[in-house]
Amino acid sequence: MAVFTSAPASLCLLRLSAIGDCCHAVALVQAIQRQWPQTRITWITGKLEAQLLEQLPDVEIIPFNKSGGWRAYLNLWQQLRGRRFDALLHMQAALRASIASLGIRADYRLGFERERAKDGQWLFTNLKVIAEGEHVADGFMSFGKALGLQDLTPQWHWPLPPHTLEQAARHKDGRPLLLICPAASKAYKNWTAEGYAALAEHAHAQGMKVMLIGSPAKTEQELAASIQQLTPHIDENLVGRTSLSDLMALISTASLVVAPDTGPAHMATLTGTPVLGLYAHHNPARTGPYYCRDYVVSAYEEALQAETGKTPAQLPWRTRVKDANAMKRITIEQVITQFDRLCRDFHLLQEPS
Repeated sequence: MAVFTSAPASLCLLRLSAIGDCCHAVALVQAIQRQWPQTRITWITGKLEAQLLEQLPDVEIIPFNKSGGWRAYLNLWQQLRGRRFDALLHMQAALRASIASLGIRADYRLGFERERAKDGQWLFTNLKVIAEGEHVADGFMSFGKALGLQDLTPQWHWPLPPHTLEQAARHKDGRPLLLICPAASKAYKNWTAEGYAALAEHAHAQGMKVMLIGSPAKTEQELAASIQQLTPHIDENLVGRTSLSDLMALISTASLVVAPDTGPAHMATLTGTPVLGLYAHHNPARTGPYYCRDYVVSAYEEALQAETGKTPAQLPWRTRVKDANAMKRITIEQVITQFDRLCRDFHLLQEPS
């Protein structure tokens, strides 16, 4: 039975990280807004994630400094003092988020059922959501079903400020634009510099402009530099040189994004930009780019079988491949084959005149 048969006055969503998962959760927020436009939505999220989510219309964003220790919790609870929500959507099965939830007053406290909860999250909620669908985004939409939403198909409509689009346009030169985000925040998710360089060579030969994107993290900048040493066909290296809002606008103007399991792959979902995802450690059926899961190059099942002797269906939903070299199972030939297929299916390359 749904919690609400009419629009609640206020809802609080708790999802602190990461950028990709927050992108998935945007679909739920926008589904709530479509059905109940008068409902006030407050989203508590990480400080970095807030820089992106603050662009969402009619959503109150409260940043939480995940590195701030106990002071971060006290600051959050002080901000929420005297407030009460009709429901809390506790959408992060992590102890840090559960501790934060202690200062959120709500009549209903929705959280994952035990199969998808961890770190004792079920102890902090009073209504358990049975996640339907294998993908994270579908699981999040199950919170909407529990609330009483009718339209449970994930959809994303991202507002792009004009000044960010103007900035992005400066990087266009008439060629189809390929954005390569070579690195994730966890280095074990990264493919090889040699592989990315070979892909850049192939894309250049197809008439594409090739750019590198990513965060200012040292490991990301070093990988980008290694790629540039292997090929002269990186037109621009913007790793560490864009804000999240500027990066979102750039992604929206791109023809294609290539990335491992990391934030920009899912930011592209928000703008409808095709994505070629590279996976070996996490199941792409669970965390792949939502609209382009059929185009993922995945070594996950192969690496999982080698490590455990089992298939994904025989193991828990969150099972991760631990082999630090798993991404090396992905071959250049596999990536180029899928790249060509995606370009053909989405008509990304310019027709010869």
